[in-house]
Amino acid sequence: MKFVDLVVIQVQGGQGGNGCTSFRREKFVPRGGPDGGNGGRGGNIIFEASLSIQTLADFEYHHRYEAPKGENGRGKRQYGRSGEDAVIPVPCGTLVFDGQTDDLLADLVEPGDRFLAARGGKGGRGNVTFTNSVRRAPHFSEKGDPGEKTTLRLELKLIADIGLVGLPNAGKSSILAAISNAQPKIADYPFTTLSPNLGALDVDDERVIIADVPGLIEGAHQDKGLGLSFLRHIERTRLLVHVLDLAASSLSDVLRQWEIICEEFASYDEELLDRPYMVVGNKIDVADAAEKIDGVARFMEEKGIPFLAVSALRGDNIPQLVRYLADQARLHPRPHSETRLVGLAAEPIEGEGRRRVPVQILRLTDGKGFRIVHPYLEKVVLRYDFEQEEALARFARILRKLKIDDLLLAQGAKEKDTVCIGDMEFDFEPEGALEIEP
Repeated sequence: MKFVDLVVIQVQGGQGGNGCTSFRREKFVPRGGPDGGNGGRGGNIIFEASLSIQTLADFEYHHRYEAPKGENGRGKRQYGRSGEDAVIPVPCGTLVFDGQTDDLLADLVEPGDRFLAARGGKGGRGNVTFTNSVRRAPHFSEKGDPGEKTTLRLELKLIADIGLVGLPNAGKSSILAAISNAQPKIADYPFTTLSPNLGALDVDDERVIIADVPGLIEGAHQDKGLGLSFLRHIERTRLLVHVLDLAASSLSDVLRQWEIICEEFASYDEELLDRPYMVVGNKIDVADAAEKIDGVARFMEEKGIPFLAVSALRGDNIPQLVRYLADQARLHPRPHSETRLVGLAAEPIEGEGRRRVPVQILRLTDGKGFRIVHPYLEKVVLRYDFEQEEALARFARILRKLKIDDLLLAQGAKEKDTVCIGDMEFDFEPEGALEIEP
């Protein structure tokens, strides 16, 4: 399967079902009264971390997700059924960012972690809901609210315990195959590994995941080569293994490989330099490796860095490497993200929608109309069915209560000027009646 670790998608909660305008009609019940039920809530979009997938490839060609709608209300006080939640599996290690602000919204690490990405719309109220001691037979109902719609960026950081890092063609894939149950593609040319390969090493009762990530080049922190797509996959590791290619032409070239790794780590995230690591020299089977092995060993010993020379091809010192990795896995627990947010998003604050918000009147750019900005009015024009006369009268009363006519006149509005609220356009009638354009 193609490895994809960065995608941008759109998600939208389901539309709420419409409320019903209905009256009880039965023999011998001449005035049965209203009995229109409420619409059902639209479904939510929920991301859930799963071990069954390891890549974001499913999102590469499917960029838009919408949850099912809620059912409409019906007569006889029958409420519409809520839409089913759309639970979308993502790999463990997926970070969810706001596509507009780049704010981190969730870090789904463990299997079963969930995040509410888009909430479904509230169902519209049926006319039975609007009955009271004064209004005995309301002839109007509400439409359902649209679901939340947002753009998200999904970014995958591998959940690996040990990361094999090094320049292209250093032999990381060969080492992975030698120490674990992985079977990566191996060939003798740069960038054989274009996506991370994973292997497993059984340590006590724990399965330690080892990642062979794409080859690092100088300037990777500036997104050169495979760049950031390489570096993000080592952020969660508890131990790093710097793999050096002993087949390089000289000792200075071998040591330069290690310097490039450290420089790129420092430029990307200095915390990576504090991560426990060891250095492995690969390809001791090449003809002139002995002199370079001694030089690298002395250099690393002076700096207090563990060093081991191996041959992934012949298996030389591979058992010692496995034992060292197992010991380090026992010593260093897996680090957890400080920004991890798990679970459904919090419900809206009680009473938040009832706070007083000033009405804003904005003149349209063409100078021939006005836009009214107010969250409650924008919700009302979505909910009301203006083909119902009583709904139109109710809306006019709301405008009078908020003194919209006075505000428009103060801004210089004239009769028949266009007035916009949300996606609806009206003709301004200073006497109080607004004529909705068909």
